[in-house]
Amino acid sequence: MNKDQVKGAAEKVKGKINEGVGKMTNDPAQELKGDAQQIKGQVRKNIGDAKEDLKDAADRADDAPTTAP
Repeated sequence: MNKDQVKGAAEKVKGKINEGVGKMTNDPAQELKGDAQQIKGQVRKNIGDAKEDLKDAADRADDAPTTAP
C-alpha cells in the first residue's frame, strides 16, 4: 500500500462524513462538498492502485528468468 492509496481512502472517509453532516443539517453545499471529497479520494486511490500495479509488474519482470542465446 502506498501513500496515494492511504490518502485517497482517508479523503473518501472525510467526504462521507461531510456528506452525512450535510444531510443531517439539511445543508446541500456541505453534501456537495462531501461528494466532491469522495470523488477526489477515489481518484487519488485509483492513482495509488495504478502505481502499485506498475511496481508489482516491474518486480515480476525483474524476477523473470532470462534466456541466453
